Amino acid sequence: MTQINLRLTVKELELLATLASDQLFRREFIDPKMPGYKSNFAEVSMGKALVARMRSILDPRCAGRTPSAALAD
Repeated sequence: MTQINLRLTVKELELLATLASDQLFRREFIDPKMPGYKSNFAEVSMGKALVARMRSILDPRCAGRTPSAALAD
């Protein structure tokens, strides 16, 4: 799998995590009620894992960890 490095400020990462979380909520609870919607469970699961990784990087209790170490989890 190809990896991409991206430099973000803490504020940018916080915003990205919030926006991604909101979109996941929409995909999981709102979109399925729309006619013709086809859910993709694997994509939603991957998104949830990604949001969790972003939030773990932002977690002050993980201050001793480097962002690359948090991404490796």
